[in-house]
Amino acid sequence: MFGAWPFASRLTPHAPRLPIRDRIGDWIFPPKGPEAGSVVLGQRRVYILPTGAGLMFAVTLVLLLIGSINYNLSLGYVLTFLLAGIGVVSLLHTWRNLARVALWPAKTRPVFAGELARFHIVVENPGGHRRLSLAIQLAGQSEVYFDVAPRDAQDVEAAMPAKIRGVLRPGRFRIFTVYPVGLFYAWSNVELDVHCLVYARPEPGHVPLPPAQAASGQGGASGAGEEDFSGLRTYQPGDSPRRIAWKAFARSDVFLTKQFSGSAASELWLNLADIPETLGLEARLSRLTRWVIEADTAGQRFGLRLPGIEFEPALHASHRDQCLQAIALYKPARE
Repeated sequence: MFGAWPFASRLTPHAPRLPIRDRIGDWIFPPKGPEAGSVVLGQRRVYILPTGAGLMFAVTLVLLLIGSINYNLSLGYVLTFLLAGIGVVSLLHTWRNLARVALWPAKTRPVFAGELARFHIVVENPGGHRRLSLAIQLAGQSEVYFDVAPRDAQDVEAAMPAKIRGVLRPGRFRIFTVYPVGLFYAWSNVELDVHCLVYARPEPGHVPLPPAQAASGQGGASGAGEEDFSGLRTYQPGDSPRRIAWKAFARSDVFLTKQFSGSAASELWLNLADIPETLGLEARLSRLTRWVIEADTAGQRFGLRLPGIEFEPALHASHRDQCLQAIALYKPARE
């Protein structure tokens, strides 16, 4: 059984690992779903088996012992048992390097679909000796190596692709070590209660925002007020003919609208219903996400409307994040 185990160390990060290792770990410690709070790697949660180099080391010891017996070599016995003792000490140190380590989840920042979700896992070393060459590996991803000082904690960042919007969970991951000499591989499977919110992928390029509306919701935004003239802006469909600057039009043949200060502010509503259904749900949500980003970048107050969900117009970071989260988690009623 052990002949299939590859040598895994920091010096050989691309060595293949066979699924049998995961099957053995799942059989000994079957999956039970995410574990809330911190997880301590006790004696029953740390598994250890020889690596490929460890198997070759064992075969070498057997050959040395056979040769020493056949030829009655005293120095051969000394060398054989000395190396065997080193192997036993290596076994102890490899297991000790991982045992009693504590892990708990840290806050993970939201990302957009198509980016890397960067999960933060805090690894605590409660002991008085330094934990060297530990590694965390998410499913199907590359290992992340780190050290932890005595009675200290290390924030480890492990990334995986966020392909679709919604909530992404890393699932069961592995923490392992082959320290100090790579003869043994100690590991533990852990599933923390950690997740990453994945926003919908924004539509590429610049997408013009829908026209703003007056606070009453009727017609286009006609300016900032009725009391004092504050300037001219490009004419928008729905502007009152009384506000068109006819003198400026006579000079330049360009329709401009007068703006005044002192009246109710205009409101920008981002509504999923305003986007053609022929684009498909995901494309419509992508455009809605782009609108949220564009409006926030332009410093314009905006509201969001989804079927059954409405956020009043506002302009601050938490409002933007709430809108992006609502779009990311949106599911049609028929689902």
